[in-house]
Amino acid sequence: MASIAPVVTDAATLEEVMDVLQEHVPIQMEGDFQPETLFEILVHAASNAQSIEQTSKTLDACPTGNDVRYHLNKLENLVELEEQLNQALRSRTPGRLQNSRQKVAIDLNLIPYYGTPSEQEESYIIRSQAKAGTCSFYAYATVYVISRGKRVTLALHAVRRDETLVCIITRLLDQMAPLHISIKRLYLDRGFYCVPVIRWLQACDIPLEMPVIVRGKQGGTRALVQRKRTYKTSYTMHSQSYGSVTFQVWVVGTYEMGRRGHHGVKYLAFVVYKVSLGIRALPGDYRKRFGIESSYRLKNLSRIRTTTKNPVTRLLYVGIAFLLVNLWVFIIWTYVSKPRKGGRQLFQTLFPLRTMLQFLRQVVERKTGVKTEIYLPAEVLL
Repeated sequence: MASIAPVVTDAATLEEVMDVLQEHVPIQMEGDFQPETLFEILVHAASNAQSIEQTSKTLDACPTGNDVRYHLNKLENLVELEEQLNQALRSRTPGRLQNSRQKVAIDLNLIPYYGTPSEQEESYIIRSQAKAGTCSFYAYATVYVISRGKRVTLALHAVRRDETLVCIITRLLDQMAPLHISIKRLYLDRGFYCVPVIRWLQACDIPLEMPVIVRGKQGGTRALVQRKRTYKTSYTMHSQSYGSVTFQVWVVGTYEMGRRGHHGVKYLAFVVYKVSLGIRALPGDYRKRFGIESSYRLKNLSRIRTTTKNPVTRLLYVGIAFLLVNLWVFIIWTYVSKPRKGGRQLFQTLFPLRTMLQFLRQVVERKTGVKTEIYLPAEVLL
């Protein structure tokens, strides 16, 4: 039997989104074009994962794409916008995340870039392994909470080409500080496997799980997995530029179970620091890190498409996408759920992210109307 009154409506969903955006991302406007109208256009574009240009052609009585971009270009300070977006991400956290101890993951989300970078964006374009037909990417680092029903992105950072991995991690953890969240366990991708990162995390006394990169045919890290057994050991990694660091390595055998056509036992090596866990439980525990990659896929459902050369505008679009995913989690936890002994009961299947995006889309269209007719220009008819 359904509840008598709705727990979530499309109008209330849009109001929640608009409140957060207008509270934390102020944009100076001119004339009759109000901030509310601008944010409604951005939200509609995000809910469709389409461009501002296409949105302006869809909505009735809507400013042109050039008008929208003119006002967005007033956002010139990327560092200031990043701080505002991070405040917005932290403003709607589900449950009692503040003053708690949580498992978190940090990773880089690479968005393909095509063309020749302008002088303005050149420092934000990084080179990486070829993907989607390019080796150039915008990179955004995020820190993500891994907790049932509370999986949200707490901080976002636009990565500069000259930044070190230690600098990126430090910036993200600093953004978490206002929530007073202590790290129960930090999960990192193998891309962070280097002397400076491991040494710095050990110095900060942060519990850590991270895969070891196995290189070469024999010796070094290759020798760690050639013993064909599950065990713990210590290993010293050397770097000509950064010196050496010694850390604990856990080597664990896992069954392939036919994945990717492989069978038998595969041995995996992990950097482990101050983790209270049985060694055979390590691979399963580390798989929780893949939740951050799921957040990137969800973010892509609501990321405004663009070819702009302005890195500040690109950051705004990515920030709005992560914010919408956060608000979706917050709404489910707050409204589409029921308190009970043993943990809150969430009804996520009643309100999937695509439904929330549909709610946002239809409310904006109801308010502004959509174009239903096309006319030729007057000069063509003469």
